[in-house]
This record gives sequence, structure tokens and C-alpha cells, in this order.
Amino acid sequence: MGLNDTPSSERIQIGFFGLRNAGKSSLVNRITNQEMSLVSDVKGTTTDPVKKSMELLPLGPVTIIDTPGFDDEGELGALRVERTKEALAVCDIAVLVTENDILSEKENELKAIIESRHIPFLTVHNKRDLFEDVKKPEENELYASARDGSGIEEIKNELAKLSPKEKTVRFVADLIDEGDTVVLVIPIDTSAPKGRIILPQQQAIRDILDANAISTVTGVENLEKTLLLIKSPPALVITDSQAFARVMDIVPESIPLTSFSILMARYKGFLDQAVEGAKSIDSLKDGAHILISEGCTHHRQCEDIGTVKLPTMLRKYTQKQFEFEYSSGHSFPDDLSGYDLVIHCGGCMLNDNEVQLRMKRALDQGVPFTNYGTSIAHMNGILERSIAPIKKMNLNKKDV
Repeated sequence: MGLNDTPSSERIQIGFFGLRNAGKSSLVNRITNQEMSLVSDVKGTTTDPVKKSMELLPLGPVTIIDTPGFDDEGELGALRVERTKEALAVCDIAVLVTENDILSEKENELKAIIESRHIPFLTVHNKRDLFEDVKKPEENELYASARDGSGIEEIKNELAKLSPKEKTVRFVADLIDEGDTVVLVIPIDTSAPKGRIILPQQQAIRDILDANAISTVTGVENLEKTLLLIKSPPALVITDSQAFARVMDIVPESIPLTSFSILMARYKGFLDQAVEGAKSIDSLKDGAHILISEGCTHHRQCEDIGTVKLPTMLRKYTQKQFEFEYSSGHSFPDDLSGYDLVIHCGGCMLNDNEVQLRMKRALDQGVPFTNYGTSIAHMNGILERSIAPIKKMNLNKKDV
């Protein structure tokens, strides 16, 4: 798929890292063939990560990220370094740019962080035109010059070799067969975006069409009528998690039922952890601290799910009072030790790396991690039913 067909969270994220004045921005401008980043001889010209989505051959749709220098100084510099570390969280590939023939102590520190996060990376010795001698590069190491353009094509080719393999998990297509009918329940309420539907709903429709199956879209109010109009029972009903309580009473037990959020948890690779995290709600104590994290930064409304509906559901289900804190966008705490549970959104606006890093950070600190839809399914007593279609597919694969 091209750039316009690929959601931002699905594009290959390539981050350029290094010390100030290593030539990161100049190299980025050469590779993208445009003046994406401001360039000067003054140290610290790049003060915030700069992103650009584009088609980059031979990789395809990518997002290029130019970051501040890892050696920035002072109070403001420390904040910039934190922004650089945050950028690492989203990267599928990292490019470590150095103007030295041998990495300095600070560059080796940066390299160690990249390696600890298991991010494929390429070391580029920039300013090759200024080197008297060029040693033979090791694996995943290249010499280049942003000034004269030498080595640029080699960098692109090496990045292509490091690009992540195409995902084998589909959003919904691998749960259905050709010709199946899938009913999508999309409530249109005060929290629904005006004039459009959200990304997981779009992905579901496209994936169903790609599977040569039939997508039927309806609201909760017309769900019962929709099921009567369909001659054969649908192969699957997918609902917005907020409508679980109403939808489960309408859809017969014989028809598989799940939610967009549960499918997104599977797609992002953390469904098993989300299920276990949802079950931990039952053991929360009065006064427990819960972090509710949203991957996007939409305008909060009076019926916002993260800040209003979920806290209300949790109090009603447990009959306990909790302390809630919230995060949004790419901000997510490093220290989660003060929380008893993290409830994350589906993560549709974040790439797999960032979501899984957040999950791992929580689990490493002994904090259960779940998402909106899985926790809502549990609180409605429908969790096992909502993950049954996925379990069935996994069993069928084992039989094959």
C-alpha cells in the first residue's frame, strides 16, 4: 500500500539519533531529498523531534524522525534528551549518526540503550569526506557524507534490509472466511467523531472487504432489526466496547461476538496480557491507584470514555473508590510502581513497538496491564465469550 493507504501507526518508523552536530539533520535532508530539518553549525539546532511521513524507496511508506542531540546540556537540554528517548519508543529502525571513526563514550551509551530495546539499528559514520582514512565497516555500519551525498543510497538499501517483516496477524480477516457476513455495531453518540468513524472501525471494514467477505454496519438501535434482515446468521458481530452491555443482550449466544478494542489488542500483540490485567480488577483494593492511558490527544468531552465512563464503570463494578491518573499521546510514565493497574486504550494511533514497550514496562514493574475493551468485557461478564472467536481460530491453526 502507498503512503495515503497506510495508517500512521502502520508506517515504518525510522529515527536518527546521535550527538549534537553529528550531522543528523543534514543526513536526514539528504535521504529524504528535501529540507525536512533546519541545519546550522550551531550545536543543538534541533530542539524537538521532527517527523516527516513519506514514500522512501525501497522501503515504502515511512515516518522519518530527526531527534535532538543526545548530549544536550542544561535543564532544557535534559528535557530534549528525554524527548529523544521518547522517540526511541516508537522506532522500528534506529540510525546512530556519528562524525567520529570510533564511537565516543556518550555514543556508546546511546548505542547500549538502542540495543537494550532490541531495535534494529544502523551506525552511520557521517562526514566521510573529512576522514583521512576509512576503516572497513562492520556489519550494520556504513560511511557516508551528507555534504557530497556519498553513501546515501547504501544507507537506504541497508534500512530496507532492517525493515520489520510484514505482520501475519490481520485485524479481522483471519477470523472469517470468504463470503461471510460480519456485522459491525458502531454507536453514534456524543463521543463519536462528527462525520466520520474511528480508525479501528475503518480497519475492520477494509479488512473484511480484503477477505472478500460482507461488511454490514449498524447502530445499536437497529442491531436487532439488522440481524433479522440477514438471511443467514453472521459469522461474527464486532461492537464498540462501550455498547457491550446492550449488544450482548441482543446477539444470541450462538453468534460469535467481540469488540474492536479486543481485536486491536490482538493486532498489537498484547491480548493475553490484557485478559489477565482485566481479571486483576477483581482483586483491586479500595483506594487503589489506576493509570488510564490514551494513545491519542483528542479533545475530552463530557462523556469521554477514559476520564468519565471507565472510572464510573470501575466504581460501580467493584463498589470501591479509586485514585485515577491519566496520560495521553506519547507521554507515558517510566515509573509505574505507584500504580495498581494500567488501563490503556486500544493503541490504534500508536505503533506496535510503543504499545508493547508500555506493556513490558508495566509488567516488569509488577503492574497489571489491560485495555479499555478487555476490561469493559470483563466487567460485563462477557470476556470469555468475546475472546472465544480468537481462541477458536488459534485452535484451528494448531489442528492444521
